[in-house]
Amino acid sequence: MPNTESIQYPVTATVDVVDDYHGRKVADPYRWLEDVESEETAAWVAAENEVTQAYLNQLSSRTAMREKLEALWNYSRTGLPVRRGDRYFFTHNDGLQNQGVLYVAPADTPADQLTEKRSVLIDPNSLSEDGTVALGSWHPSDDGKLLAYSIADGGSDWRTWRVRDVESGIDTDDVVMWSKFSGVAWTADGDGFYYARYAEPVEGQELTGTNENQMLYVHRLGTPQSEDTLVYSRPDEPQWGFSPTVTENERYLIIENWKGTEPKTQVFLRELDQPDAPVRPIITGFDADYRFFAAVDSVLYFLTDLDAPRRRVIAIDVEKHLADPDAMHEVDRSTWKSIIDETADTLEDVSLLGETIYASYLSDALSKVVRYSRAGERIGEFVLPGKGSASGFGGRADATETFFSFSNYVTPPSLHRVDVATGESALWLRPEVPFDATDYVTEQVFCTSKDGTRVPILISRHRDQKNDGSNRTLLYAYGGFNISLTPEYSPAIAAWLDSGGVYAVANLRGGGEYGSAWHEDGMRLKKQNVFDDFIASAEYLIETGITRSDKLAIRGGSNGGLLVGAVMTQRPELFGACLPAVGVMDMLRYHKFTIGWAWATEFGSSDEEDQIDNLLSYSPLHNIKPGTCYPATLVTTADRDDRVVPGHSFKFAAALQAAQSCGNPVLIRIESRAGHGAGTPTSKKIEEYADLWAFLIENL
Repeated sequence: MPNTESIQYPVTATVDVVDDYHGRKVADPYRWLEDVESEETAAWVAAENEVTQAYLNQLSSRTAMREKLEALWNYSRTGLPVRRGDRYFFTHNDGLQNQGVLYVAPADTPADQLTEKRSVLIDPNSLSEDGTVALGSWHPSDDGKLLAYSIADGGSDWRTWRVRDVESGIDTDDVVMWSKFSGVAWTADGDGFYYARYAEPVEGQELTGTNENQMLYVHRLGTPQSEDTLVYSRPDEPQWGFSPTVTENERYLIIENWKGTEPKTQVFLRELDQPDAPVRPIITGFDADYRFFAAVDSVLYFLTDLDAPRRRVIAIDVEKHLADPDAMHEVDRSTWKSIIDETADTLEDVSLLGETIYASYLSDALSKVVRYSRAGERIGEFVLPGKGSASGFGGRADATETFFSFSNYVTPPSLHRVDVATGESALWLRPEVPFDATDYVTEQVFCTSKDGTRVPILISRHRDQKNDGSNRTLLYAYGGFNISLTPEYSPAIAAWLDSGGVYAVANLRGGGEYGSAWHEDGMRLKKQNVFDDFIASAEYLIETGITRSDKLAIRGGSNGGLLVGAVMTQRPELFGACLPAVGVMDMLRYHKFTIGWAWATEFGSSDEEDQIDNLLSYSPLHNIKPGTCYPATLVTTADRDDRVVPGHSFKFAAALQAAQSCGNPVLIRIESRAGHGAGTPTSKKIEEYADLWAFLIENL
């Protein structure tokens, strides 16, 4: 057992920096750690990592846990097939490959012959020795002959787009850079694609500079990016962003207009059959969220929460609107039609396949799928393999088949093929894993939060475990940005369960599990509700005998890292260990880096006088109290995280080390050549989870 009393933390220098926030003086002694490119910060990172690795290297369970993780991760994983032309496109990882490989196969290939008939289209494992160059998103052309794909380098959100000829497997000369938070949409003639980008950042600020003024361009194949045509931009609205879609009937370019992370959008349209047609507004006002999903002739279909917190489907006929060349306002709302009305369940996603709408709902955070006619008549509920998460049901409107994946916390994802016309499904692929799911159970319970709100918790555990308070338990949550947490299999969670742990996931306010009202109850001045929900979930696990405080750990990433930082500073005695990952820890300065400004709609910002007291009330960095015994803590971040810049975690860890009054370790693990999480190679995931789980086993 490591001697925590002998841990010698690096001496972290302090600076005399005091800011004035609307009359409130706030010191920021670790401001210098925000400069992640400086030699001083690099030296601090090296010193902290040396201390952390020295501690982790002594943990008796670490080697065995790494071996367990490698065994559990070593199973075949196939992504949902996408059909274009006469080809299937799909990703596959044989097991321990750092990155999944993109394959193509003839569309008439039976599932049991995929391995024999597939051919490699892109193998990102060949792009770097350490696996840190990842394949981002990819989009086949309508005929399946070309593929636009993006590359992510070292975990950064920046994407570089290229085009590959599918038949030859050779890239064209097309290269598009400085794209971020954008997919692509192939032009109607297939001779190019629409994409969104930012201006090239100032040298040295690629990972920290502010991302504003996104612009929508069209790139023509065979031409340099410098000749790309600007389609739409709004320099008068620097916080606007744009997502392009070309309708399958090739009549319209749909531009969904977002503003930061606010769950409200506008929609613009350009007619593609008219040269030099203007970009015209269809839906304005940012009064609700509108997600385009299909077009039939001149009728556009949207998933929306307009007058429906749990969402519904509407249809807008734009024919008359577009007949007026001077109509630069939205379509008359009196002509909008409701197709699928709001229900008691939360409508998460919809797709139009043939004449059938497949509607995916959440019912208490569990999947439910209902089939409707295109006119909105209910056909019936789609039968799923069990209780868990179903995702997929994608494809073009003329598709005769679709696929979905089904999973839960103890069941690896299986792929199922669906006959669109009949709704009948059959198992397509099921992976073999070295984990006996029959030994484990997942149950859903509900706790009561501070204000009486009912909060669901999904608890996974070995079926023979007793409620005697002795179980090492890990509680995970997110609680923000309208994001829903649904059950999904992870070899890391399987390893935690197999080592005797209990895994609990709480669906907190701020998420999207119960629609927009649930989300809004955890935003801005109501953010404390999220922390209260998490604390109530922890207290429930203790009160029911599943665990006790010294056996209870909490974990969360990004907004979930903020969650962990907030509750561990509010209730340090409630937890035995804490794992805040890539967290937003400085609520007064988060908006000054990269895309952080976009989160002000979620959190409020220190620029707003009516928000400052609320932010100070829970900001993890500003609520660390010297002389307090904090739980054993392992902060994790990465040096190339350009979404939540690592300075957040640096400052939080430094302040927590200085304040710690007892022998519980306070460590920070800083990954190199990694970012916010997407594209992390398998080898790095295994190493990180081996460290995390060994740390918990030691301290619980």
